[in-house]
Amino acid sequence: MDDKIIKVPEADKTLTPGKLFYNWFAANIGIMGFVYGAIIVSYHLSFMQAIAASLVGALSFLVPGWVAMVGQREGITTFKLSRAAYGTYGNKIPNAIAWFNMVGWLAVNIITGTLLLTSLFRVIHVQKNTLTTAIALIIFGGLVLLSGLLKEATLAKIQTWLSWIFGVLTAVILVIFLMKANWQEALDLPSGSWITGFLPAVSIVAAGSGISWSMAAADWGAYVKPNTKPAATFWNTTMGGAVPLFVLMAGGVLLSTIEPKLATTGNPFDVMYSALPSWIGVIYFLVAAGGIIPQCIVSLRSARINLSTIGINVSQRTSLTIHGLIVILIPVYVLFISGNFLSNFEIFLNFLGICLASWVAIFLCDSVMFRKNGYDTKLVDPQSSTHYNWGGIISWLIATITGFLFTNNAVWTGPFAHGIFANNSLGVFISAILAIICMFVVKLIKGGQREKVA
Repeated sequence: MDDKIIKVPEADKTLTPGKLFYNWFAANIGIMGFVYGAIIVSYHLSFMQAIAASLVGALSFLVPGWVAMVGQREGITTFKLSRAAYGTYGNKIPNAIAWFNMVGWLAVNIITGTLLLTSLFRVIHVQKNTLTTAIALIIFGGLVLLSGLLKEATLAKIQTWLSWIFGVLTAVILVIFLMKANWQEALDLPSGSWITGFLPAVSIVAAGSGISWSMAAADWGAYVKPNTKPAATFWNTTMGGAVPLFVLMAGGVLLSTIEPKLATTGNPFDVMYSALPSWIGVIYFLVAAGGIIPQCIVSLRSARINLSTIGINVSQRTSLTIHGLIVILIPVYVLFISGNFLSNFEIFLNFLGICLASWVAIFLCDSVMFRKNGYDTKLVDPQSSTHYNWGGIISWLIATITGFLFTNNAVWTGPFAHGIFANNSLGVFISAILAIICMFVVKLIKGGQREKVA
């Protein structure tokens, strides 16, 4: 859509609540849900705590539901709306974060596809080693690049069919997990800490799901039919993302009772594959790998578009070269140098969560505090003279930097990451809470009046 066209044309608003639900459902029924279950288990929670963390983490989709309502009300997509909160130049901050988000998830998906293929090599009795992992990376990376030649409509059809097949197979696998689960052992697991175990588990899931998806929520909400009730947009967005995610995470928690090493392994897909009957494991992993490819193509194209909104205009060939190098070098590091997918994935979610939690908190606070009567289109116009909204920018900087100060992981140690903040992701909550507080201060300073265009 042309950046100069502020509002989505009425003729293009064709999404129904049912279609909205399916779009979010299909986007969140991937195999990564089981990985989130493994991450939750790694926080040493009881079975009921782990299920509760899965539920609360999945309900982070209340945030995209809210953002989608704003998008529907205004008929404007996410990064055009955020110009009001940050200014046209200041808006390059969330644009840059969105680019990092897309490229990071693209790398995660390529790593996931590679690990799925290495697990499938067992079928032909090929042992996992550096060479076979390299072959799997070349095969999957090559498929992603070749798939880029397909048209969007073709990719959409492939994704639709794979989503349905994957959904049915997932239901079968969950039944297998229910039958094989060691229920007594699961129910006897000791309770973990609600502060240093439960909350970090929720925050890491929210960072990779509801908080991350909030950047795209208004993009879909803006295309909802005008006569749709806002509540329908909210609930179909929320439940479309939350339902499959919760079910898959619960499945990952159940899997941990069958394969206790799930929570400590560097490759959760190997553990998952070994817990399944070989016949369904092969089909399931093939479908899962196939479903990742269209997502990778969409991410590649979106990353290039996002670069242009930041102000970096490159040709398609240059963009493919830049992003291709990035998303190959990251998997090379994770697969051949670090060797631990789960650990690196958690670090990525931790950093991403801190940046995005503060961004979406400011976006929603700005909407509630200053846009009750709607957005002034002059503020979201790319030619707006309001280049910087310092209230939003400074709030984001304070909240994000403070979040990092209370965070530590394998690559970063914040000076205040001690006590209950040590070795967990509570910095995500700190970032969101402080962003809200900062915006209340901005509200007080501005006296609650609507902003004027400079």
